[in-house]
Amino acid sequence: MRVDVVMPQMGESIAEGTITRWMKAPGDAVQRDEPLFEISTDKVDAEIPSPATGTLVEIRNREGETVPVNQVVAVVETEAGAAASVASPPPLATATPPVLPAAPVRALAGLAGRDEARSAAPFLSPVVRKIADEHGVDPSRIPGTGAGGRVTKKDILGYVASGAASTIHTAPSPPSAEAAVPAGPSFPPGARETRVSMTPMRKKIAAHMVESRRISAHVHSVFEVDMSRVVKLREKNVEAYAERHEVRLTFMPFFLKAACDALRAFPIANTSLEGDEIVYHKDLNIGIAVALEWGLIVPVIRNADELSIAGLARKVNDLADRARTKKLNPDEVHGGTFTITNFGIFGGQFGLPIISQPQVAILGTGGIEKRPVVVDDAIAIRSMMYLALSFDHRVVDGAVADQFLRTVKRSLEGFDESLL
Repeated sequence: MRVDVVMPQMGESIAEGTITRWMKAPGDAVQRDEPLFEISTDKVDAEIPSPATGTLVEIRNREGETVPVNQVVAVVETEAGAAASVASPPPLATATPPVLPAAPVRALAGLAGRDEARSAAPFLSPVVRKIADEHGVDPSRIPGTGAGGRVTKKDILGYVASGAASTIHTAPSPPSAEAAVPAGPSFPPGARETRVSMTPMRKKIAAHMVESRRISAHVHSVFEVDMSRVVKLREKNVEAYAERHEVRLTFMPFFLKAACDALRAFPIANTSLEGDEIVYHKDLNIGIAVALEWGLIVPVIRNADELSIAGLARKVNDLADRARTKKLNPDEVHGGTFTITNFGIFGGQFGLPIISQPQVAILGTGGIEKRPVVVDDAIAIRSMMYLALSFDHRVVDGAVADQFLRTVKRSLEGFDESLL
């Protein structure tokens, strides 16, 4: 039986999707719910699973094509002998431009500036990545038997069972670690430049950032914060959270809790502007900027003020992990009323991020580092960081912005241990 594979509708307002990668080729065996191809929309990037177990016999749209929702893009044959009828994708009408390797993104799109592209490395499924992380295995050392040399679940499990994994000492990268800088593009002999088409995600980021700069009257304010108490509380509780809650305790839940305190105290920062009307939002739906290898996305934690520190930690880790594995739903990346971007994970002291429309403010958190400071007329070594607030001066005045930052500062410097 032939089963059609269609372009899914990833949200009510989304009418099309761009195929960015085929993970299978005609003639390949596929399992139901196994990732078949990747798409990019103006909301999210996602992996699309196979609707049935069988053989991929036809691919109708090549990588880079934008396809309307519900259009058939491939066919899976569920009966034996399907491989005999495989059909290749249509030939390219023009030469495909070279693709730049993915570049790390430093913070919210206002700080991002490098072209996004597919990595030249073989695709690794989320399952394979998870097994590799758990066993400290470098997947690039494993001979892959999948399509295009891809490392399959069977390959990595066999490698681990053979004992070869014990000789590999590559530790899994922490979720917030900076990705390795990829090599630059290759240039043909005599060429002085390489041109690459912007991906749908990069186009959306570009349009959103330019539009925000045009719309909002951006003003910025920076405060210095003593994070010594938060650092000690996190160190004290990080193992307990891993054991009791099975979650990584990062600094982001502390930032979120402090931001919620300030947003409740100064609701003008939790608004949007529609024409001549300021729209106050009761819910605190806070977006968290997540850097991806191919761009950046801002999933939203809804009603963040109603979650405990453990709940915030679990939500942050879940959204970030699913953002990096292209598992987010469209509803999880819109509806934010305020945004936090943590460029400190890359060592930046502070930045001046661009507001995410139609919000009126965005909080940037810098890196935490020990510095000599004056405490009670004496020099002391403290864990310090900078907070940067970008706000829309059409709605938020400078005095209110500074009071907002002062509230965040006080919440962090005197963080209530009972919240943990």
